[in-house]
Amino acid sequence: MKTVFHGASTRGQASHGGWLTSAHSFSFAQYYHPERMGFGALRVLNDDQVAGGGGFPPHGHQNMEIISIPLQGALAHQDNMGNKHTIRQGDVQIMSAGTGVMHSEFNVSATEDVCFLQIWVIPDRQHVTPRYDQKNFAESYRQNTWQALVAPFGDALLAAETAAERILPLPIYQQAYFSRVQLTAGKTLDYTLHDSAHGVYFFVLSGNVDIAEQPLSARDALGVTEAERVALQANAESEVLAIEVPML
Repeated sequence: MKTVFHGASTRGQASHGGWLTSAHSFSFAQYYHPERMGFGALRVLNDDQVAGGGGFPPHGHQNMEIISIPLQGALAHQDNMGNKHTIRQGDVQIMSAGTGVMHSEFNVSATEDVCFLQIWVIPDRQHVTPRYDQKNFAESYRQNTWQALVAPFGDALLAAETAAERILPLPIYQQAYFSRVQLTAGKTLDYTLHDSAHGVYFFVLSGNVDIAEQPLSARDALGVTEAERVALQANAESEVLAIEVPML
């Protein structure tokens, strides 16, 4: 097993006109770090905070899988595919930019901040027809168990299952898997990789947790490669996002 630790305080910091503050786990825009150009197919993980009334004006993307996960507040999305939607805490949004898409995102509130993760994954195919999707993932299905949020097209993985309900993860054009868990203090849990040739990037949303015996606090991250299974132990109530990707 090999690991790489990225402490929260080591991320690139950016501020734009008072309406946006962002912490970049990997090189992005004006932040450049030669040893942080991504983690396998994971290219961008931005921890964004948009002030009330602020937002991203229309801008374009191509050939990238773009995943947004709101952690606080609500974000309005509009694109040239005709989509007009709002995503809120508990939702996950995915946009396959493919041959090209224009979109904008704005804080729904005029006074309250919206906080969300903006994540880019390099796709396994180029120039697909752009697509948009979003889904709400109930918090109750990630209590001390991994809740699948994103999985490859055609994958049969189920995010949660009861006698009456099945929740499928959102599909992505890559052999990538996003999972989220809320751990109670003292809980131990393993993450089992879908492919031992993959790597998994753990991003701690809150709390304090040991991952592969490495202590992590809120917004710390740990990349793990050359492993089939990774052990987590929560030292306090904690929430973790796992992003499993091919290492290219």
